[in-house]
Amino acid sequence: QVQLVESGGGLVQAGGSLRLSCTASGRTSTRYTMGWFRPAPGKEREFVAAISRSGSSTYYADSVKGRFTISRDNAKNTVYLQMNSLKPDDTAVYYCAATLILASNYYTDYASYAYWGRGTQVTVSS
Repeated sequence: QVQLVESGGGLVQAGGSLRLSCTASGRTSTRYTMGWFRPAPGKEREFVAAISRSGSSTYYADSVKGRFTISRDNAKNTVYLQMNSLKPDDTAVYYCAATLILASNYYTDYASYAYWGRGTQVTVSS
């Protein structure tokens, strides 16, 4: 089992940047593909980004592609989400999640992730 703790959320003006962190403890985090999700109208959790165990492959929702960057430092058991050019529509609680599933076609589905953090609030003012 792995425990996840997010940090880095806050209040920022539109066009600004934030970097979220997700630190894992427990079983070795390198076993897990990591993802970021947020709530959205009509969805329990909307996929934002995911990164493979090695960090060599990354995946993004169309709504954040080109603005957000996911990365990981396995030596620190930490995954990051660099968010640039933030928009008011990006306002949400952002959740970090971990999965043992290897097939990338499952990465966008929140049901594929067994472990979740408690979330960190991001608020973007216009």
